[in-house]
Amino acid sequence: MTQRAEQEIREKGYVHPEALVTTEWVAQHFSDPDVRIVESDEDVLLYDVAHIPNAVKIDWVEDLNDPLTRDYLDPERFAALMSEKGISPDTTVVFYGDKNNWWATYALWVFLLFGHENVKVMDGGRKKWETEGREITQTVPRFERTEYPIPRRDDEKIRAFKADVERHLKERSSESARMVDVRSPGEYSGELLHMPDYPQEGAMRGGHIPGAANVPWARAAREDGTFKSAEELREIYEKEAGISESDEEVIAYCRIGERSSHTWFVLKYLLGYDNVKNYDGSWTEWGNAVRAPIER
Repeated sequence: MTQRAEQEIREKGYVHPEALVTTEWVAQHFSDPDVRIVESDEDVLLYDVAHIPNAVKIDWVEDLNDPLTRDYLDPERFAALMSEKGISPDTTVVFYGDKNNWWATYALWVFLLFGHENVKVMDGGRKKWETEGREITQTVPRFERTEYPIPRRDDEKIRAFKADVERHLKERSSESARMVDVRSPGEYSGELLHMPDYPQEGAMRGGHIPGAANVPWARAAREDGTFKSAEELREIYEKEAGISESDEEVIAYCRIGERSSHTWFVLKYLLGYDNVKNYDGSWTEWGNAVRAPIER
């Protein structure tokens, strides 16, 4: 059964198929002591309604973000969080969530900042699991506490800052530099200062970073919430963002980095581009920054 599930992922042609697992794989492994299933949703109440058995909740606000600084938790707090959830450095962590897994990929991206490399995404997320009528529960699991060592956080490899974007703009005449704006067309054009249906989360100015191509993040997903095949994805990102070489520098951004983490995952793991970063400051930083150039 598990081999057939793995074959389903391999047939999509991804460069790193090991970064994904199917719902069937999760159904076979959620009781495995070496596997921890993590749910991370935009709607933080969904987990309490029902979740995959033995799944733990990672709240993207309360658990992953610093309460004061516009940044992520520090290494000490990350180690404490892992210990609390029963995760060791060798644990395989499988993420899933709502909205085509956008917050699941965001949580995965944060884990990678701290060097926890053994991470995967459940293809299709909550939507596919529920559509298939698989087992759900309201029982919150309790795992034996681990002693997760304090890691060293490394932002350089996969995270972009405003200074990186400014450097990128200076080099954008180069064919090896690309920027992808994964927001909605209305945000990209400047007609909207926020996500559709999210009027409280705007910026001072609308538009996009000069030279950025607009490829809305959700285009990478199928109707059932699973990722499109590598061939379909390559067609989108090569044609619309001009990304074609594995060593190209690519920076993805959105509003606060959650939608762009989804695109980052697609580009890095499913299509195998080596030099991809997520600019999590995104439009809430750029659109409010004094003298930051924009296009409309």
